[in-house]
Amino acid sequence: MKSLRCFLLLFCCLSSSYSVRSAEEATAIKKQPNVLLICIDDLRPELRSFGAEYIHSPNIDALAATGRAFHHHFVQAPTCGASRYTLLTGQYGPASNGALFQRASRVKTDAASVSPSLPAWFRQHGYTTVSVGKVSHHPGGRGGPDWNDKNQLEMPHSWDRHLLPAGAWQHPRGWMHGLANGEIRKNAKEMDLFQAQAGGDEVYPDGVSINEALQQLSSLSESKVPFFLAVGVLRPHLPFGAPAKYFELYKDTELPKIAHAEKPAGKTTWHGSGEFMKYNRWGRNPNTDVDFAIEVRKAYAACVSYADAQVGRLLNRLDQLDQRDNTIIVLWGDHGWHLGEHSIWGKHALFEESLHSPMIISTPKMSHAGEATQAMVETLDIFPTLCELAKLETPANLDGVSLLPLLRNPQGKGHAAIGYAGRAKTIRSDTHRLILHNDGFAELYDHTSAEDETHNVAEAYPEIVSVLTKELQRRLGR
Repeated sequence: MKSLRCFLLLFCCLSSSYSVRSAEEATAIKKQPNVLLICIDDLRPELRSFGAEYIHSPNIDALAATGRAFHHHFVQAPTCGASRYTLLTGQYGPASNGALFQRASRVKTDAASVSPSLPAWFRQHGYTTVSVGKVSHHPGGRGGPDWNDKNQLEMPHSWDRHLLPAGAWQHPRGWMHGLANGEIRKNAKEMDLFQAQAGGDEVYPDGVSINEALQQLSSLSESKVPFFLAVGVLRPHLPFGAPAKYFELYKDTELPKIAHAEKPAGKTTWHGSGEFMKYNRWGRNPNTDVDFAIEVRKAYAACVSYADAQVGRLLNRLDQLDQRDNTIIVLWGDHGWHLGEHSIWGKHALFEESLHSPMIISTPKMSHAGEATQAMVETLDIFPTLCELAKLETPANLDGVSLLPLLRNPQGKGHAAIGYAGRAKTIRSDTHRLILHNDGFAELYDHTSAEDETHNVAEAYPEIVSVLTKELQRRLGR
């Protein structure tokens, strides 16, 4: 009997001790900040808060006014899949849109050799991880003919839930290139390049997916566990379709002249804008038709404003749930986009316009809130930055650096930015851009000159080419 009493006393003490530890652990987890990652497709720095005064982007501008806008943020690759690979892994990777699926194949055959993704890392540290919309390359994060095969995951072991409500567009592939009221791209030549349909935001794909994101945000906010919610906004990706009310914003707008609109001479990464040109353009070409070029640029602007409205819906819900003061917000454009510069309409080149995109980070109680930084940074830097902000251990094999010093002091220094495509790679310093082709040909552009990226000065400055080439090779290891 005495032994039984001793056992019960010991059991009670241990149970009490475990309960206290469990409560302490739960409290510690809850104190960790939430993360809201907003990925916007094909968004160049075409925002009022980034200097484009004619753009209506009040919600993103408001975020910039309370956070840190990075005016010299560069992506690693001028295409969706490869750029999102670096965001979601923190590492340099393949240059193709299939980069994450290639990684998934490695996970399947030898998981131990593949380091955890950004959401997987947060998941391992107690976060609930959810993606809605286009976060990885395929909206919803699955493969198969219609991108909805549950057995083909783009990012294994990463998400508790990865969602894409396709609505009238039937499946993720249809949603990805959808126009109004469920129109799906079958033959791009038969789909209009841009379109303005009357109605609410749900007339186009983003309105439907953001409704789901709002539901997820509300549900996650009720939990005692911190969340990592990634939301992908589709527009301004082609085709340029948005509710008519956003086109009306630009009806009487006078746009500035297109900078260096001429096709570059000599060897460059110029291309014929195939992704753009394959849509129905009503027989018109913006490179030779000034009025049509204006129409295209206004359609892009309308899509930016539509995307901005979706950002506003997310931020408003965050405020309604009283979660802003405990949430890190990152807004990220997955790459830039040419609107006629260098006679290109699209991405996929290694010029500035393809690689330069907006990024904003907002944290609770941020120092110098609203002050932009001109320091040069890269997409790779987001992973280690979020780890440090959330007070998580940072994986040792990341290729980027934490931006916490710049979040504390916007006047701090940045670092050179690396980029790559299939046929060449590039490094951007504060003063120059070097593009090194696979055959060894070099393009060097002087950003202290008014000629910008229109005059290759590689032959005149071989010493700069040499220094930047060595740094490029050191950083990429290839």
